[in-house]
Amino acid sequence: MNGGEREWDASVTAGSITHHHRALTATELREGEICSSAGFAVVVPAGRIRRADDIFLEWHVNIDTTIKPISVDQPVITINGMFPGPLINATTNDIIHVNVFNGMDEPLLITWNGIQQRQNSWQDGVSGTNCPIRPGVNWTYVFTLKDQIGTFSYFPSINFHKAGGAFGPIRVNNRVVIPIPFPRPHGEFDLLIGDWFNQSFKDIRSTLKKSNLDLLPKSMLLNGRSRYPQSNTTILVEQDETYLIRISNVGTQWSINFRIQNHQMLLVETEGSYTSQIMLDSIDIHVGQSYSVLVTANQPEADYYIVASPKMVNALESSNLVGVAVLHYEASTTPVQGSLPAGPDPFNLSFSASQAKSIRWNLTAGAARPNPQGTFNVSNVTLSQTFILQGSLAEINDSVRYTINNVSYSIPDTALKLADYYQNGTGTYQLDAYPVNSSNPIAIDGTFVVTGDHNGWLEIVFKNNLRVIDTWHLDGFGFYVVGFGDGDWSPDMRSTYNLYDPVVRSTVQVYPGGWTAVYAYLDNPGMWNLRSQVLKNWYLGQELYIRVYDPDPNPAKERQPPSNLLFCGSVIPPPAPKPTPAEPPKSSATTTPSINWLCILFMFFSCVLV
Repeated sequence: MNGGEREWDASVTAGSITHHHRALTATELREGEICSSAGFAVVVPAGRIRRADDIFLEWHVNIDTTIKPISVDQPVITINGMFPGPLINATTNDIIHVNVFNGMDEPLLITWNGIQQRQNSWQDGVSGTNCPIRPGVNWTYVFTLKDQIGTFSYFPSINFHKAGGAFGPIRVNNRVVIPIPFPRPHGEFDLLIGDWFNQSFKDIRSTLKKSNLDLLPKSMLLNGRSRYPQSNTTILVEQDETYLIRISNVGTQWSINFRIQNHQMLLVETEGSYTSQIMLDSIDIHVGQSYSVLVTANQPEADYYIVASPKMVNALESSNLVGVAVLHYEASTTPVQGSLPAGPDPFNLSFSASQAKSIRWNLTAGAARPNPQGTFNVSNVTLSQTFILQGSLAEINDSVRYTINNVSYSIPDTALKLADYYQNGTGTYQLDAYPVNSSNPIAIDGTFVVTGDHNGWLEIVFKNNLRVIDTWHLDGFGFYVVGFGDGDWSPDMRSTYNLYDPVVRSTVQVYPGGWTAVYAYLDNPGMWNLRSQVLKNWYLGQELYIRVYDPDPNPAKERQPPSNLLFCGSVIPPPAPKPTPAEPPKSSATTTPSINWLCILFMFFSCVLV
């Protein structure tokens, strides 16, 4: 059996989340790990620990019209028939092999949100690094979870596919030699929360291309299911035990507030960083973000509401945009009662910003490597670059587009990384053609690629001119979230930065009319995507690429193209080497004896001398 294959007790009920079923065989599972799919999860029992360096997965991506997450006819993108897709459960430094078969009728790419792809942007799975997997074709991603731990997710990155599904959880566990900074939980659960449209992803694409931005999600799904009691999304717990819940916002539009009736949550990790542990009644999770919280089942045995409600939306308690699941105590005979637990005012951004500022790096916790996270800090770094990036709406050629500094990203036919490697970018993009510290005078389309100084410190200031919360993500790196502010940003704002213990993550929110500042150390050569995680913003142009170049050809600095590299656009596959004709076999009956001319000459001259 390959390292990624698992066999589980078939008696698990789809839609429930439980930790009691023990039947399993696996080659790479470790104590405390679980298998999680569309609404269920199972914990690996103590004592069944194996080492795995390579995990092999085979994914068949298809369209399913029978799932109906919200009881309407629409295509749902499944992986191996599952929605959400299967859990990738691994340990830091494991090598993941994912053979993706595209069974859809259009090109596909999958990206690994928050996985840094060290020295290997060839595997990043976005349009700038990979040619799409064509319909009816398969392609294998191979990447290492190098020096990372924590909670992440994956999802499709092109053609607005994320609005149709194909997303799922990634869990990267510590090695045994590096302790986690809290007692080992009794069980772990993956909870994927996201808004959902009533329309198909293809219809939404057509609507957006007509510059109609009014189409919004109408429902909230928890592990792919609509709100309780129409669905049976349930987390099953035992009295007085503590559980780790890994929560990811896999939606397209709305930030959410997450809470559990009568239960507090201890925040312990976000996107690969252990946090200072703070107790929360609720937590805001923005599009593309992930958190891990500890929840102790310390209430009377009963059922309790789990709620995810959208930010900056007037959603009544009965609205389908308020996602509802159930925390079910094993011995409970009492169904959920009363009103849903109240969260903060969804328009109270002061609450959200204050909470964001309170999320700090745990300086004493171990990371994926033996050194504590706080071995290095950013209090005395020297900045080599500053980008001031403003997200806005603009009209370009009679179409409404999202922009960065008044440039809306235009996707070329040739993947940037491919053009960069084989053609030095010629004909595909012009490096540093657009401003990174001010807005272009007029709004334009362009293939926005900028230089990032290798081994330099980059300061990025994200500015939000929109009326909703935006979120930004950088592939290839974790960045230090050093500051939030209202209004305009100026260099004087650096005096307000937290340079002592800023949390390190890959996705950060920017509040309407405000700014967010991050530091990133560009030690990872490659072509790296910087984008809005709000799907329509990204789809309509709010992205750019940072080219971090190391001229040293040493493959230890940056990997060479993979042997299965896909080609597209102006870069065509190199011709296959012509086979060398094999010599015909020589038969002993027809072989002509070779003539030794040296011997003949020697004999001739010997005769002459005689």
